[in-house]
Amino acid sequence: QVQLVESGGGLVQAGGSLRLSCAASGRTVSSVSMGWFRQAPGKEREFVAAIRWSSTFYADSVKGRFTISRDNAKNTVYLQMNSLKPEDTAVYYCAADGLRVGPQMRDYWGQGTQVTVSS
Repeated sequence: QVQLVESGGGLVQAGGSLRLSCAASGRTVSSVSMGWFRQAPGKEREFVAAIRWSSTFYADSVKGRFTISRDNAKNTVYLQMNSLKPEDTAVYYCAADGLRVGPQMRDYWGQGTQVTVSS
């Protein structure tokens, strides 16, 4: 069993930055795929970024602006979000999966953290 707790969301102006954190317990983040998804009002949850071993994966919409990273000592995964746009507004969820990486991840989910980007 894996427990995931996100933090770091908030309100930011367009062009600004935020860093989300996902603290994991139950498994080490280096032993599973870790990822970020988001869900905007009225839309389906979508894949944002993932990391497995030393490989990272990004949705086209965030490539070049967002960076996923992992701190094994803190058992925490981060999502650094730069050049934020109003369309990045969503609830961001941390995910973990023992086998899959990318949009197919589905084993464990955090409770979500709200990110709001004002224009």
